Amino acid sequence: MKENLIPPVVMELPAITVGGGFSGMAGESSCFRHGPFDSIVNSIEIVLGNGDIVKASRTEKPDLFWGAVCAFGTMGVVTLVELQLRDAKGFVELTHYPLSNFPAATSKIQEETKKQVIDFVDAIAFSQEAIVVCSGRLVDAVPTGTAPRRYTGRSDSWFYLDVQKRTKNGTKQVTDYIPVVDYFFRWDRGAFWVAKYAFRYFLTPFNRITRFLLDKFLHAKVMYHALHKSGLSDSYIIQDVGVPYEAVDEFQNWLHQNLNIYPLWLCPIRIRRDALDSQHGLHADFADPSTPETLLNFGVWGPGSRNYDDFVRQNRAIEQKVQDLGGKKTLYAANYYTEDEFWAVYNKSRYDAVREKYHASWLPNVHDKVIVDEVAKQKAIDASRLPNRLRNVQPIQGFYGVYKAWRGGDYLLQSKKNAPQGTSKKEG
Repeated sequence: MKENLIPPVVMELPAITVGGGFSGMAGESSCFRHGPFDSIVNSIEIVLGNGDIVKASRTEKPDLFWGAVCAFGTMGVVTLVELQLRDAKGFVELTHYPLSNFPAATSKIQEETKKQVIDFVDAIAFSQEAIVVCSGRLVDAVPTGTAPRRYTGRSDSWFYLDVQKRTKNGTKQVTDYIPVVDYFFRWDRGAFWVAKYAFRYFLTPFNRITRFLLDKFLHAKVMYHALHKSGLSDSYIIQDVGVPYEAVDEFQNWLHQNLNIYPLWLCPIRIRRDALDSQHGLHADFADPSTPETLLNFGVWGPGSRNYDDFVRQNRAIEQKVQDLGGKKTLYAANYYTEDEFWAVYNKSRYDAVREKYHASWLPNVHDKVIVDEVAKQKAIDASRLPNRLRNVQPIQGFYGVYKAWRGGDYLLQSKKNAPQGTSKKEG
């Protein structure tokens, strides 16, 4: 923003790094047009398994460039990234369209993504009968007499609560003007809505006062840290999965019948690779013109079974349903595929070819890196100071997670430093 420039795709949580967005996966509301975060990367510098430092781009070593996308560091360590940039504007004009069913919402999402003036599209499904499509564009200023809405301050409303309150009883669209930084990081406070489950867990009133008092603990980075350290991640489903538009109704009905988790986040992501020689790596099929150009991402985040075996079955059922519908899953989440199941979804031959060529075969492969490791989990439990007899006791388990988050002092610091290092390039 100092140079009045922004990336075309900005990760929706401030704790997600550039390297994480490229080597992992990051999608947000501008991805319907630009694709995932890796789509705005021009080139990378990467340290290979043999120690060589090389540059890769769409035209120079394109197999390595595309092979490193979403490879979770299993091709090497990315040390420098050149990004596309575009001119920044001060605000986002965001219009909320309340709709009463999923077919109408899916149609509205597709309608908005076809408009050239639109920069951002996503949606919140509060239930099967209450979906709000949010469509926005960058603007320079707020109309005279209109107050901007903010979402990053301690006393501000959480974004999803504000949208829900202002669209709950009406069918008319609502338009807001949001400072661009507040828009980009609108989901951070409350971690979308995952933080609301902490109030339920601790039997704490969920209101503006308690959210204000506990604000430092309710940002995404802290929430996810506490969730994993407490072990409660073994009973909360955290999945991001994408399905083709024609499968949206079936998948949503399946989710409703089997999990009944709401809200859901809906975000259209253009996955098609248009670059020449991009059919490499885990997602080599994204370059195949016979595959879907866009997937509608479902953010499924909410309580699962408290019985761990049933919880695993719920997650595996999601994985299988998405595969059956021709979709793809974001691998940052907990993954329960067997090795054979995993490589039936992701392109092993194209992935292994890049690893072999660029001296990465001796590194852990992506399956080993992203699949839930029960042995490692048990070692972490054994190393924990929390006695086993208390590990699953409510609310002790949760307090332990909060304690671990509190001990990590960096989680309580609101850093104002500029972190990015590297080069960038203006789009166009």
